[in-house]
Amino acid sequence: MSLRAESTRKWLVLLCAMAVWSVGCFTKQPPKSSIMTIVNLHPPIVPASTGTALVEPPEINVETAEEPPEIATMRPAPAKPHVTPAPAAEPDKPEKHAEPVIVPELSSQELESAKAETQHNLDLMDKNLAQTTGKSLNASQQDLVSKVHGFADNAREAIRGGDWVRAKNLAKKAEVLSEELVAGL
Repeated sequence: MSLRAESTRKWLVLLCAMAVWSVGCFTKQPPKSSIMTIVNLHPPIVPASTGTALVEPPEINVETAEEPPEIATMRPAPAKPHVTPAPAAEPDKPEKHAEPVIVPELSSQELESAKAETQHNLDLMDKNLAQTTGKSLNASQQDLVSKVHGFADNAREAIRGGDWVRAKNLAKKAEVLSEELVAGL
């Protein structure tokens, strides 16, 4: 690029920048003052009171009717909503589970293994809880004891329902929490 072309380009850019800058100046209009701003700037002047006393206002007699006219009409109260009576009590029905329980099918070897592991975990849990009897436990340890009992109760309920996989998992949780409890003593 030649020196002259570069100089021309610089002047052209400078000229465009000046044009853009000056365009904003012509469109901006000064704010117009309104009568409200002038009034707010200068508070009104209140004349000083003259030394004369005020005159009592005249007394106006108003005739009133015996009964005031009725302005609004009275509406009757809305009708009470119709409530259906409660259904008659039905005889007690056997309690049904809210949702069906899906139990995986296990082979006889897997079933025996799950039964043995569940019982082993419940025995270890009982042994660990026996070590805490007679000792004063803080709030965190008492919370662990209640969780251990909750898992153990749920495991025994799963055993009664024949869900040995769930019973094994719950018994393992109870056993792990009881070991954590004993380690914290």
